[in-house]
Amino acid sequence: MDNTLIELKNVSKTYSTAAGDFTALKNINLKVNAGEFVGIIGKSGAGKSTLLNMINGVDQLTNGEVIVRDGGENISVHEMSEDGRALWRGRKMGVVYQSFQLLPMLTLIENITLPLDLSDNFKPRESKARAMQLLQLVELEEHANKLPAFISGGQQQRVAIARALANDPSILVADEPTGSLDSITADHILDVFEHLVSDQGKTIIMVTHDTSLAVRFTRNLRITDGELEHEGDSDESKKVDKTMRRRRK
Repeated sequence: MDNTLIELKNVSKTYSTAAGDFTALKNINLKVNAGEFVGIIGKSGAGKSTLLNMINGVDQLTNGEVIVRDGGENISVHEMSEDGRALWRGRKMGVVYQSFQLLPMLTLIENITLPLDLSDNFKPRESKARAMQLLQLVELEEHANKLPAFISGGQQQRVAIARALANDPSILVADEPTGSLDSITADHILDVFEHLVSDQGKTIIMVTHDTSLAVRFTRNLRITDGELEHEGDSDESKKVDKTMRRRRK
């Protein structure tokens, strides 16, 4: 049975700049199965964030197609209107950023209830209970009524993950979520992601520049100059894969 949840077909993205056209992605083909924790590793400027923005529909592609299976139906993300994509993304896909992007004037629980209230999926009393459940998931329920400024950066990232899970999306995309964190805190974030995959069946696509995180993913890909190298496509990919297998033993 085909277990594909996300498929990219010949996806390209070209930006027009004062210096001329710049192609950030070049004919990307990728399938992601339900329940995978996929790591996309690449240097700054390789096209990692652009690739995520194609998947979540934040940015418009130049060529190709992004298809996401939603309740047995295949959704072509970029055939929707901009408003339609925003509504779909808010209900069906969680997004985690490096910079947390918590609203500083709202408490932690209010930051999580906000997307619930905007989506109208829960009644006010239900949304507060849902938010508290998510804070318990990331082990921060005792800080529910604090403002973001009064917790650490790692704790703020865990709140951002809880917020991304607010509407119970099947897919999470994470853009360098550990990039500004120390290694111990980064491990805690990866623990949360692994729990979401193994215990809740979430599908996660995470981009990072840190090759040492390869051991944490169920599948590793490398992006270089806008081109995606699948496992075994390059010597560097083979090194990452061998390191991952050796550390798991």
